[in-house]
Amino acid sequence: MTATIGERNAAGLTTIVTRVRERARAAPGAVAMRHKDLGIWREVTWAAYWARAELVAHALLALGVEPGDRIAVHSENRPEWLYTDLGAVAVRAVTVGLYPTSPAAEVAHLLTDSGATILLAEDQEQVDKALAVAAECPELRHIVYLEPRGVRGRYTDPRLLAWPDLLALGERHRAEHPDAVERRMAAAEPGDVMTLIYTSGTTGPPKGVMLTVRNVEFAVETLVTGGGFTSPPPSERDLALSYLPLCHVAERAFTVWFNAAAGVQVNFAESLDTVQANLREVQPTILFGVPRIWEKVLAQVDIRRDSATPVKRATTRFWLRVADRVGDTLVRTGGRHTPATRLLYAAGWLLCYRALRERLGMRRVRYAASGAAPIAPDVLKFYMGIGIPMHEVYGMSENTAVATANRPGRVRLGTVGEPHPGVELRIDEATGEIMTRHPGTFAGYWRNPHATADVLDPDGWLHTGDVGEWVEGTHVRITDRMKDIIITAGGKNVAPSEIENALKASPYVKEAVVIGDQRPHLVALIGVERDTVGEWARRRGVTYTTYRDLSGKAEVRELVQGVVDEVNARLARVEQIKRFAFLPKELDHEDGELTATQKVKRSAVAKLFEDLVEGMYAR
Repeated sequence: MTATIGERNAAGLTTIVTRVRERARAAPGAVAMRHKDLGIWREVTWAAYWARAELVAHALLALGVEPGDRIAVHSENRPEWLYTDLGAVAVRAVTVGLYPTSPAAEVAHLLTDSGATILLAEDQEQVDKALAVAAECPELRHIVYLEPRGVRGRYTDPRLLAWPDLLALGERHRAEHPDAVERRMAAAEPGDVMTLIYTSGTTGPPKGVMLTVRNVEFAVETLVTGGGFTSPPPSERDLALSYLPLCHVAERAFTVWFNAAAGVQVNFAESLDTVQANLREVQPTILFGVPRIWEKVLAQVDIRRDSATPVKRATTRFWLRVADRVGDTLVRTGGRHTPATRLLYAAGWLLCYRALRERLGMRRVRYAASGAAPIAPDVLKFYMGIGIPMHEVYGMSENTAVATANRPGRVRLGTVGEPHPGVELRIDEATGEIMTRHPGTFAGYWRNPHATADVLDPDGWLHTGDVGEWVEGTHVRITDRMKDIIITAGGKNVAPSEIENALKASPYVKEAVVIGDQRPHLVALIGVERDTVGEWARRRGVTYTTYRDLSGKAEVRELVQGVVDEVNARLARVEQIKRFAFLPKELDHEDGELTATQKVKRSAVAKLFEDLVEGMYAR
């Protein structure tokens, strides 16, 4: 039984760290996580997990880490990320995650803004970024690197420390001060800041969201042990694939919190490029993804179907039409099968869906979720139709990812679900802004009281910046971000995200940015899905060399014009796209066009491709 949120019991304060320690004591030989090394999946038991995290904690103490010091991690998802996270929390320090794709300028901002004293850098690439900006980071004392290749023997910076040397330092400290970590853990308080999760930076420099022990425990008890997402709640029998950046609050929940609180086995993907292969190997039971992931998988299904033999193509198309009918019923019933859809799905399972889900790596998924950005309902319906229980959820770093969720059997497609138990949620009558209040509301933005005051009012209500409405009085539908609402020259309010999602529901469209604020009509910048459109072009004998060349083909423009026309037919006249232009390149985080979670930085894209926008309005 866990401690009441923010209080102590006889055993002390319950935290993510104490949960892992207790699992190591109760089931030392059980597998906590797996990762790939030289092509082989390696297991890490709960005993080994806790032993390594405790060793890191001792090493941090040996390096002089005090309560409240910030420990930064700049790495892909791997066990060392979790060892460092838990080790930092154990000594009452604060974990700061950096996105692996963050360019040097962003690394400089995060390190200086957080005042990180120690940085865990994965490899030479991340070490190079840190050293390039180290002069701007006076509080940075140590840079610990995981991969020695290209680093050891090449650099002489005294701040560099290899991972094995860090562990050796921890071993010496543990031998001399065996109870030091336990004493530091025992002194933990509910208000201790556990982590800084930096915002995506779509509207300015990223801000550090301070999440406390109390915040995280509320999230754990709501989302994990309370079954806020899955039914039944997650357990040791569940498997998860960790592949989205761990510095994002949603991935931290599905990887670290689900693992520590429910014993869900974490399997680390080798990289974002190998996610689909790793999915097939692991076949997880719980799977979270941002919209771009779900859209990309669907696009791959379309590619495989269209490139199959005529017989297989016809068979797959037939059963996907059946899945569409099943999906329509599930949408109408909230995700519950009828006797007719059970029979249809059973036949489809034998002849198509089982093999399809096996290839997708989703044969055993019992709970799937999409969050962090809007997604087209048709994309979710596809997964529901082939038997994957899909749920759209909603939360943000500032409320520790706790706001709403579609619950099993009560799914309302096009909404982000119902408020979780213990969550107060209201929608401002004047502005339509969604506001939440609960014990998971963040402690504020790091070193930024003015920004905190802008979103957190004196009564404890968090102003999310999202515009929404109630559906059937129970579910919440998000229409857009307040800052993204377009007001045309004619004074009409338009929510661009719904139009963009409708366009991106096509397997041929990867990005869509609708523009039209204070303009006479709407236009769009469109990026094609290179793999899908490339395969379409190949089958029609359309040759091309580069991405830009592909999108410049007249045949491709005609293809995308058809997508735009189809979407326009479903929209009111004021919402229709009058013209579109192709983006000349694929948008990228390192170029400042996307956030690390693949959300478009609308203002940056509009400015960067201003000539294309003006060209559309000049015609």
